[in-house]
Amino acid sequence: MSGSVVFDPLLPWWLIAVLAGMAMATCALALHRGLSGWALRALGALVVLAALAGPIFQQEDRERLTDIVLLVEDESASQQLSDRAARTADAAERLEQQLLALGNTEVRRVKVPDGVDNSGTQLMSALGEALAEEPRGRVAGAILLSDGQVHDPERVPEMPAPLHLLHTGQSSDWDRRVSVTNAPAFAILGEEVTLTLTLEDVGAAPAGTATVPLDVSVDGETPQRFDVPVGKDIELPLRLPHGGRNVLEFSTPFVEGELTDRNNVALVQINGVRDRLSVLLVSGEPHPGGRTWRNLLKSDSSVDLVHFTILRPPEKQDGVPVRELSLIAFPTRELFLEKIEDFDLIIFDRYKRRGILPSLYLDNVRNYVEQGGAVLIAAGPDFASADSIYRTPIETVVPARPTARVLEQPFLPTVTDLGERHPVTSGLSPDDDTPWGRWMRQVEVEAQAGEILMTGVEDTPLLVLDRVGEGRVALLASDHAWLWHRGYEGGGPQLELLRRLAHWMMKEPELEEEALWAEATGQSMRIIRQTLAEDSDPVTVVTPSGEELEVELTEVSPGRFEAVYDGPEIGLYRLRVGELTAVIGLGPAAPVEFENTLASTELLTPAVEATGGGALALEDGLPLLRQVRDGRPAVGRGWIGITPRGAYETLNVTQTPILPPWLVLILISALVVGGWLREGRR
Repeated sequence: MSGSVVFDPLLPWWLIAVLAGMAMATCALALHRGLSGWALRALGALVVLAALAGPIFQQEDRERLTDIVLLVEDESASQQLSDRAARTADAAERLEQQLLALGNTEVRRVKVPDGVDNSGTQLMSALGEALAEEPRGRVAGAILLSDGQVHDPERVPEMPAPLHLLHTGQSSDWDRRVSVTNAPAFAILGEEVTLTLTLEDVGAAPAGTATVPLDVSVDGETPQRFDVPVGKDIELPLRLPHGGRNVLEFSTPFVEGELTDRNNVALVQINGVRDRLSVLLVSGEPHPGGRTWRNLLKSDSSVDLVHFTILRPPEKQDGVPVRELSLIAFPTRELFLEKIEDFDLIIFDRYKRRGILPSLYLDNVRNYVEQGGAVLIAAGPDFASADSIYRTPIETVVPARPTARVLEQPFLPTVTDLGERHPVTSGLSPDDDTPWGRWMRQVEVEAQAGEILMTGVEDTPLLVLDRVGEGRVALLASDHAWLWHRGYEGGGPQLELLRRLAHWMMKEPELEEEALWAEATGQSMRIIRQTLAEDSDPVTVVTPSGEELEVELTEVSPGRFEAVYDGPEIGLYRLRVGELTAVIGLGPAAPVEFENTLASTELLTPAVEATGGGALALEDGLPLLRQVRDGRPAVGRGWIGITPRGAYETLNVTQTPILPPWLVLILISALVVGGWLREGRR
């Protein structure tokens, strides 16, 4: 029970103040004139004013509420190092027992895991959310059990009571970590790029360590080992081995005594891109398709095009030597002997033998293909003639043989079943909304090798691709692809087809027939398998810890199989199906939880000291708990304090008027009559 006097005025307080002033003035006048009843009249006025103020005796029936102490336990990844997790759990249990032993105290235990999307330890955010769920008038304090490595120190909530930090680190802790401080997202193939790495020891590291081994691996291959200095920036020059994604892994062996090996590995993923593609286009004679090839290649700013066109019509017989028909000498020796290896792609567009390119040069083209080059033949009627380029030393690398028959009739190019699965032509088939236009001429050929992706008249091969040695060859048995470009009968995907064809010949990874790769999004990866087969075997996934599991793939389009896999840990994953392999890194190159693994009070000291709390080490023992008054220091040698709040809940309120109306009337009447009588006797 608790009693107090409250007021419920009958008039506004300002009016009561005015009346009180008037009463005081009247009493002062009576005193000045020597009236003997002024005191009784003053008492009467006072009773009236008190009655107007409405004094009430209020009695409350209260129930005392318990104090609340927040016990925030850091369960992030860095808290799993060494024996921090066990030390935290033990300290939490013992602190809870001490708090409950104080009496009239409740404990709210808040567990804080890793933040989402590599955001680290969001300890202050969790503390703010816990405070928002409790009445602030009951919070007697908060105790943080953490290594102090929080990643939201700017979100410290306003504390109504002391805040304490009990950090879980030990003075003997040390760690070795590898970090990449400078790495480009893209690099040009063939050009040297420089990565900056730092390998450092922090904490109570063993003395006398000047250099440590560093292993460097590309795409999961056998690593190369180097001895590098500790604590210094290391500039590592390298050249990417291939286009597309290159996964670089830098690691140093685990040393007994360090906190963790999770930060002994750093992954860097760099996309290799070609600077400029060198293309040699040799046109046998002017025709509408030649301009199409030229426009396609010149529209790409990354292509360096060398284009030669032989302007002399084949039917012109004037006896002028071929070598005397050009304005400048055709540098055949330089292009086909000395610098042929500099070209990424050679295109023969309706070219036929004219004596300009001797057999020795064309034999060098054949060698160029076998050693990794690419040749595309866009065939016209000349390909079926006796002067056909097929009847040269490059015959052995051309995938189809001409029959000497030219089919002069309209036809609609058709993608074969194999072409539906091949990345060069997959998804290009016409539909009812966008039909293709017809072509008017095709050279009849018989496929001898390779893959037929498109057919024409009477299902004869139209587009044939083949791999020869280390290189690639493509044959397009028609010179009427330009009709699509002109929009004849609605046109067709001519630019997309030729673009894919050129990129396949230049070995772009996304256009390989048999390929396996993955695309990472956070801790998930989308596994993609490109194949010409009807089905795909499961993909074997090897996790960073060495565990193997099989993932079934689902066909999403002809020749393309996919699956989504959530990686259980951060690191390098290896994928394998048949003879195909791939690697991918999941998660950040340097997880934020392992950037700083040593316990520290530096980040939280300002917030703790602002509330009168303290930061102590569990290594020195669990501190005792004391109750301290609000505003007093809440930390000392071997102890921390909480502030009792004295909160309560009012169950019932009883109000009794101190001056009931009947009493007021009696008092006023008695005092007024008394004053009148006293003045009347005198």
